[in-house]
Amino acid sequence: MVAQTSDGHVLLVKKLGGLFAIIIGCLLTAVGVTFESSGTTFVGVLFLVLGAGLLVLKIVRRNEGSPLP
Repeated sequence: MVAQTSDGHVLLVKKLGGLFAIIIGCLLTAVGVTFESSGTTFVGVLFLVLGAGLLVLKIVRRNEGSPLP
C-alpha cells in the first residue's frame, strides 16, 4: 500500500525531473564525447549528477519514516 502524502506532487516532480535529467544528461554526454566537445560533455555530466541527486532525494524522503529491520 502506498501512503498518501501532502506533498505528493513534489515527489512526482522529483522522480520525473530526475529521470528527464538523466536522459538529457546521457544524450548530451554522448554527443559531447562523439564530437569531442568538452563543454557539451561537462553539461551532460552535470545533468546526470542533477538527475541522480533528485532521485536520491526522492528515495531518502520516502524512506525517512521507515523503521530499520
